[in-house]
Amino acid sequence: MRSLLFLVLISACWAEPHPGNSSLEHERIVHIQGNGPRLLVVAEQAKIFSHRGGNVTLPCKFYHEHTSAGGSGTHRIRVKWTKLTYDYLKEVDVFVAMGHHRKSYGGYQGRVWLRESSENDASLVMGDVRLEDYGRYKCEVIEGLEDDTAVVALNLEGVVFPYSPRLGRYNLNFHEAQRACAEQDAVVASFDQLYDAWRSGLDWCNAGWLSDGSVQYPITKPREPCGGRNTVPGVRNYGFWDKDKSRYDVFCFTSNFNGRFYYLIHPTKLTYDEAVQACLKDGSQIAKVGQIFAAWKLLGYDRCDAGWLADGSVRYPISRPRKRCSPSEAAVRFVGFPDKKHKLYGVYCFRAYN
Repeated sequence: MRSLLFLVLISACWAEPHPGNSSLEHERIVHIQGNGPRLLVVAEQAKIFSHRGGNVTLPCKFYHEHTSAGGSGTHRIRVKWTKLTYDYLKEVDVFVAMGHHRKSYGGYQGRVWLRESSENDASLVMGDVRLEDYGRYKCEVIEGLEDDTAVVALNLEGVVFPYSPRLGRYNLNFHEAQRACAEQDAVVASFDQLYDAWRSGLDWCNAGWLSDGSVQYPITKPREPCGGRNTVPGVRNYGFWDKDKSRYDVFCFTSNFNGRFYYLIHPTKLTYDEAVQACLKDGSQIAKVGQIFAAWKLLGYDRCDAGWLADGSVRYPISRPRKRCSPSEAAVRFVGFPDKKHKLYGVYCFRAYN
């Protein structure tokens, strides 16, 4: 009896349709074997660069090991794109495709689709790239019981800038920091963005929130008030703090913009309210802090005139250091948060293009 059962099981697993039996020619038998072609998912580039408002393709293709074919034809292919959080513990759904069915999620709706330049192309095309699109994306391909993944990083060209409100340093919890950056046409910077800014020369002695909830600050010139004179340059890490109760500054990130940033030529200096109205009368709005940093860093904007910005601060951008205009370094110079009703300055405006 045991021998008969063993023979039946072997027959079930390895039976092939008999070539002479026409009634079995279209039957499909699944072979249970461990050495068949394995599904492989490959990202031809691990890091992709884009900018706000642009279109970008996140590469992803799938193959079977030892073959050039995309799919075996045995099972329908399911492609799923997700965005990874900084610690890889959570995934945000972006796009799913299976057969003729397509679905995008959240803020990606209407902006993402598969390129499908070939039968094994699972690359994701993303339009109208936004600041919050920055990060790592996972391409997962599933075929029957086989699946594999690849990760692609989407980087944005832009600038990191430190920010503190009118109340002064160390007055923002994490949620307030997020709102503060958003109000200045920016998002909270990631550690990678701050690290890249540090490598490009950013030096700032006040600790600020980053997007992962950590608090850090970049030092290129070690000195006593900033970690000590005998320490090495680097990004100092305060660790992770209570997002509701702890208060620090914030590092914001912004990218290019679709519009015109300019200093308004006006016959007189202005109070804050007069500055707001002057920009409106000129068909624009008073510029935000993120916009002056983007114009300075990405467009080389240079102007030695201090002007009001939307948050009530007064700043001016210098890309060509010279006497009486930031002689030591290129920077967006910060005058402060003057009295809005009595202090008089120029104004920086921003006109968005439709």
